[in-house]
Amino acid sequence: MINSSQSTPNYFLLTGFPGLEGLYPWFIFPFCSTYLVALAGNSLILTVIKKNTSLHQPMYFFLAMLAFAELGVSASTLPTVLSIFLFGANEICFEACLLQMFFIHSFSIMESGVLLAMSVDRFVAIYNPLRYTSILTLSRIACTAAALGLKSVMLMFPLPFLLKRLPFCGHNTLSHSYCLHSDLIQLPCGDTRPNSILGLCIVTSTFGLDSLLIVVSYVLILHTVLGITSGEGRQKALNTCVSHICAVLVYYVPMISVALVHRFMKHAAPALRLLLANVYLLVPPVLNPIIYSVKTKQIRQGLIRLFLQRKY
Repeated sequence: MINSSQSTPNYFLLTGFPGLEGLYPWFIFPFCSTYLVALAGNSLILTVIKKNTSLHQPMYFFLAMLAFAELGVSASTLPTVLSIFLFGANEICFEACLLQMFFIHSFSIMESGVLLAMSVDRFVAIYNPLRYTSILTLSRIACTAAALGLKSVMLMFPLPFLLKRLPFCGHNTLSHSYCLHSDLIQLPCGDTRPNSILGLCIVTSTFGLDSLLIVVSYVLILHTVLGITSGEGRQKALNTCVSHICAVLVYYVPMISVALVHRFMKHAAPALRLLLANVYLLVPPVLNPIIYSVKTKQIRQGLIRLFLQRKY
């Protein structure tokens, strides 16, 4: 449906899994369980860090930022994904779609930035453990959090307005269960070069640069660890990085997989693309709380104390 006065669609049609509509009732439990684990897990991480003063340290403050960003990503995609599989409702109005796109990409950019900050945190902890808390002070961590939030908002702020100025010609079906800029940019019939150039700059300056700097951080960490004479000291230093390495892999491997499929497998089944896109956005918020709960003793003990307090 096209608004003839403004040439903008009244709504977009979101896509579930084409050809598998009869199986949607079977998708309800996996998707609901995934969102429940993601929201509950990250909320518990935030609660444990807030209530345990022993966890008021740089590493756990950065973990709290990661949990917050992942809560944002999950909450941004939840309304449309569940409405499709629970109620078969796949329509979303134009303004709501732009708003969802803004929040999904903003929280994703923040998540990437937090992973970079956590890699720097691990380098400082290993390179100069005696001055760790004096280097990463509370004020510096607060400034980092504010900078990451401001960066994600400012980078994404122009995109909805650039899309809103464009005329749309008839086709209004998106290829995912939520609104993404890469989808929306395919629909206008006007000049989308400013949108494409800005989108490319955002991807390069965030995900591209962040991943490169994470690799540099771990090269420096490895160089520092190899300089430790004690084998036990080396193992202890590396063990502090295991959870973060897992979080980085959980975040970037699905992202790279989606990019490769879109670039080199253009004729792949739509269901495969949709599955990988859902994995990219849904799996990190699910797995990261589990990873940090299993691999980090302090978080595990905090969760046990929290459950015991509620029980009694």
